[in-house]
Amino acid sequence: MGEKVVAGTIGLSDRRRYREKHQQCLEGLARLLAEERFDRPKNLMGLEIELNLAGPDGMPRMMNAQVLERIASRDFQTELAMFNLEVNIAPHRLEGRVFDRLAEELRTSLAYAHRKANEVDAGIVMIGILPTLARDDLVSANLSDADRYTLLNDQIVAARGEDFTLDIEGVERLRCTSASIAPEAACTSVQLHLQVTPDRFADVWNAAQTAAAAQIVVGANSPFLFGRELWRESRPPLFQQSTDTRPPELQAQGVRPRTWFGERWISSAYDLFEENLRFFPPLLPLRDEEDPLRVLDEGGIPKLAELVLHNGTVYRWNRPVYGIDDGVPHLRVENRVLPAGPTVVDVVANTVFYYGLVRALAAEARPVWTRLPFEAAAANFDQACRYGIDAQLEWPRHGRYGGVTRVPGVQLVRDELLPLAAAGLDAWGIEPADRDFYLGVIEERCKRGVNGASWQSRTFHKALESNMGRDEALAATTKRYSELMHLGEPVHTWPVGLPEPAVPLG
Repeated sequence: MGEKVVAGTIGLSDRRRYREKHQQCLEGLARLLAEERFDRPKNLMGLEIELNLAGPDGMPRMMNAQVLERIASRDFQTELAMFNLEVNIAPHRLEGRVFDRLAEELRTSLAYAHRKANEVDAGIVMIGILPTLARDDLVSANLSDADRYTLLNDQIVAARGEDFTLDIEGVERLRCTSASIAPEAACTSVQLHLQVTPDRFADVWNAAQTAAAAQIVVGANSPFLFGRELWRESRPPLFQQSTDTRPPELQAQGVRPRTWFGERWISSAYDLFEENLRFFPPLLPLRDEEDPLRVLDEGGIPKLAELVLHNGTVYRWNRPVYGIDDGVPHLRVENRVLPAGPTVVDVVANTVFYYGLVRALAAEARPVWTRLPFEAAAANFDQACRYGIDAQLEWPRHGRYGGVTRVPGVQLVRDELLPLAAAGLDAWGIEPADRDFYLGVIEERCKRGVNGASWQSRTFHKALESNMGRDEALAATTKRYSELMHLGEPVHTWPVGLPEPAVPLG
């Protein structure tokens, strides 16, 4: 959805024609795959982080246009709502000290953006869901001023035909309705890209699906929404419900949601793009003039514009991406599982864990997904989102009898997945010092039972115990989080609770 689209009238025949054009794109993709036209492996990774704008009081600031004007960098862009920004880091080759360089780039970019935001009494907060957001903040009037957001909102609302219902039961329960997709903007994430060759794509995607629950166990950072304490990672249920084009009757019939984990292991990237066409009606049936099959016949590389646009409106937690760079097509796996934050060190540690683990899982002689039912992987993701650092996960049992067993997520990460991630990083050629430092951050979270979500929850409850009201406690927790985030020490070292007020001398 990063492409520019122009809002306008969509007629009754547009979707049928778009579907036909999309089918041509799918045929073009099949030909590209069969003819082996894709880029050779380059071991390239990419990173995007969605950010929140908040004031010194911890409350959201609806002023991304003003902040972006001051930042004046193409690395920063608008996101769905006026309190959102996104920073994009240029692709890096997975080797050597890449993760230390990545951390330094992020620190520099975020510090610069924070200084510029301070000029208009705002600041950058890197967190999954800003705890101080209120229902009145997430309305269509606060969507960013861009045609693509307006058009997407209008089309999803029209497809649903009624208000969206948010109903999330966690520590507490939230039930409310929304007339727009604006609540989706509460979800701010880290998106990790990995360029892969077609013959490796299925293994990497399956590995990423397998790893998703573990990513959330150690990385959950979104326990609050609209003043309620919900799941430890509340983004997935919120994202699904706030973009759900299905009224209750279609949900009861088993129609698939546009935000979903998936339903099967795959054998090719083609499987996912074909599912997009087969399962999901187009939301933005905007046709490109290109004839993809003619371009192929003439020896060129088609943009596959309809396939790409439609793919951007199906919100998989691990999404396939088709792109062209210097006239050569490539495929990427886009991992959308992680929330933003808490600190640059934490974000890079999550990144290191993901790239190492996916590399190792995808290369196993007997891959995990041949021994773990897809339904178990999906259930693991749900459990990790609900319970975070305390989640129990299903995992293939060792030994000759096979089957799956239930194990604490932190135990699985510490005993089995961290050694795998270390081996994967070695295979990438990552410097051992970087490998050990960043995986050490993940190990310490497991040992101490701490991630961003648990810190937020414990600090909030300590604030309540000091006789603060709920809103005041959420604001104080957000302010303290922001202070510690900018200091930059990883979240497992953060003291729980609010600092004692200074006692005046004399």
